[in-house]
Amino acid sequence: MHSRRISVISQEQPKPFISALGLDYGRKRIGVAGCDRTGLIATGITTIERTSFEQDVEQIRQIVYEREVQVLVMGLPYSMDGSLGFQARQVQKFTTRLAKALNLPVEYMDERLTSFQAEQLLIAENSSPSRHKGLIDRKAAALILQQWLDVKRANSRSSVAAIEY
Repeated sequence: MHSRRISVISQEQPKPFISALGLDYGRKRIGVAGCDRTGLIATGITTIERTSFEQDVEQIRQIVYEREVQVLVMGLPYSMDGSLGFQARQVQKFTTRLAKALNLPVEYMDERLTSFQAEQLLIAENSSPSRHKGLIDRKAAALILQQWLDVKRANSRSSVAAIEY
């Protein structure tokens, strides 16, 4: 009597490691956010007080190195009518130089209202937005990155669903 062994091969693939850095660029500060390794949750990391492009890049480079960042997610401030104004062009100019300096790809997310949302979160936490500008920038960066993570997750689910059916 022979006994057969049946091996079950799991269809579940290991989840890819995700390391993205969310950035909320401003004239005075850059809010920085990161995500957990699974790409589910974005959290604020720090706020960089801008000095010079070189020093800004060095601070971001250190975070990129420590967190093994694979992609930069930059908030792009569209105008309310959906056009790209002066500030958006400044963000694109900075981002192009930053991506080249760090040798990393960049993805843009519409950041309309993220600073407003971040201020509302601070008010809900009984903090004064006017005294916590750096915290607003950091929270705005987290909102930008969270939006990107959510879109990526939704797109990967829909492509898997399309394959299964």
